[in-house]
Amino acid sequence: METGLGFSNFLAQIDEVGISVLALLVLLSIASWYLIITKSIANYMAKRRAEAFIKHFWSFDSLQAVSIEFKKTAPDNVPNNAFAAIAKLGIDAAADSKIHGSHKLAAAGGTSEFLTRTLRNGIDQEATRVENGLTLIATAGSAAPYIGLFGTVWGIYHALIQIGLSGQGTLDKVAGPVGEALIMTALGLAVAIPAVLAYNAFVRRNRIWLARLEAFAHDLFILITVGDGDETNSPVRSSSSPAVAETLDVAYERRRQ
Repeated sequence: METGLGFSNFLAQIDEVGISVLALLVLLSIASWYLIITKSIANYMAKRRAEAFIKHFWSFDSLQAVSIEFKKTAPDNVPNNAFAAIAKLGIDAAADSKIHGSHKLAAAGGTSEFLTRTLRNGIDQEATRVENGLTLIATAGSAAPYIGLFGTVWGIYHALIQIGLSGQGTLDKVAGPVGEALIMTALGLAVAIPAVLAYNAFVRRNRIWLARLEAFAHDLFILITVGDGDETNSPVRSSSSPAVAETLDVAYERRRQ
């Protein structure tokens, strides 16, 4: 009975096609694990920064104080988290609209519409950013099993040819080559399973993250449009219809509860 069976013997016997399949699986594994580790660390840091910013944000007395704080802590105008970026976009858009009114093309349609578009664009940019790398992880999770299966089929094909040429089809002659060929399937699954689990975890995290960001953007919109709770200081309220004003009142009271 042969004793030199195993992964090392499998590597010594595979041809160029098998080596290509193995190299592709290794590359997919390295790329997916790199993205899994880096995105996990980045998501953890983003969560900590966002929680600290939100707690700090709601401790201010007014949006003017928030704007002054932005100038102190971020002189380069680059917020370190998505919630700070949304807050800065909203405050800057409100200030720009108050100064220039509807004379600029971007502000056409009124202050409320301009602010809504600005906040929505900020959320869309964050959605694009957090989805970066997920395509490769999803590709590794869905394609790796089939790549491994192809390597297995190719290995079994060559193993059967060698068995046929030797003229010996006993179990001890078949089990080794076929078992070695099945290593490709195991490698494909080893690449795919972590990628699938990570992809599902990242998708769930991104869905919750963007939902929180949209809720914060909604609260920020209410704060800006009602003038930090002062009805006389809001350029939107002064030009809004009674129905819009009533809607803002209800939304603002709901946020305060």
